[in-house]
Amino acid sequence: MHDWLNQLKQLLAHGDAVVLVTVARVDGSAPREAGTRMLVTRQHLHYTIGGGHLEWQATDIARRMLTETPGPCGELRRLERMALGPSLGQCCGGVVMLAFERLTLADLGWVAALQKRSAAGLASTRRVWFTPAGSAPTPVQWLEADDTDIPLDPNQSCHLLRDPNQHANGTLLSETIVADRFHVVLFGAGHVGAALVKVLLNLRCTVQWVDQRDAQFPAITAPNLVHDANDIPESAVDDAPPGSYFLVMTHSHALDQSLCEHILRRGDFAYFGLIGSKTKRMQFEHRLIAKGFNPSDMERMTCPIGVPGIRDKSPETIAVAVVAQLLQCVEEKAAAPRLEHIEMTA
Repeated sequence: MHDWLNQLKQLLAHGDAVVLVTVARVDGSAPREAGTRMLVTRQHLHYTIGGGHLEWQATDIARRMLTETPGPCGELRRLERMALGPSLGQCCGGVVMLAFERLTLADLGWVAALQKRSAAGLASTRRVWFTPAGSAPTPVQWLEADDTDIPLDPNQSCHLLRDPNQHANGTLLSETIVADRFHVVLFGAGHVGAALVKVLLNLRCTVQWVDQRDAQFPAITAPNLVHDANDIPESAVDDAPPGSYFLVMTHSHALDQSLCEHILRRGDFAYFGLIGSKTKRMQFEHRLIAKGFNPSDMERMTCPIGVPGIRDKSPETIAVAVVAQLLQCVEEKAAAPRLEHIEMTA
């Protein structure tokens, strides 16, 4: 689910005017990747396009758009090319194209429609024309992603295309939006599990927290967290969506082993981590191979878990190390087709 759509929907429904700032293209090095967004109101900023002078200047442009009273041909949208060099006091050295859209209650319809489709895991395409100054803005158009006739390169999250015909209508931003969260199934509501959940909830993931002991769950709640007091934890493995990220750290080694068997038999996971020492790994490998698993299956089990080189075993440190390892895996998977895609034709 796209958090910016949720936040934008709430702001517009509250009656706030908002400028949606989108990193439409990046050439060279930049603080954030193309497709990154920021919401600017008169008093607040939501999300970030990378901080520094780039964000400060983008915020200044957005707030000037909010304070101006647009007429029938007023400035509701604009594109800005910003070089991240000495003029902005940043050392990145790249060039960023930013798209600014001033949105009001009148835009709530398409925002709510896209948010609803994204929450359901459905892809959509949004098209916005950035017309020359003095021309009336055209309405935002949205449609099902399969209906778009603009070819999308799945290996790019966002890029600008120059139309050789140089349309007089200006520049078209066309973006494909689908749900982009990864799913984590965490077994075990102990100290490390609780520390992990607190970190994971800040990321673009959903967390299914599984433990047989309902009373063990601490008072942690969030929209992207599900407490699963499951008498048969193995069923959570069977019911998880393909490409899930499994973390096993229960109070019982016997249950850990049973979960390992179910996860390895399933095989279609993105990551499988088992908490424990090298000795625990060796014991589990012997037991699993004796049950018919191949040594090659063991290579897909990460144990010990967490990025290497961190010796501190406090729950909070383990949580940070494990989440870092998960994000490494997520980044590797992101080399496949991206989930959000923006094209601009001018």
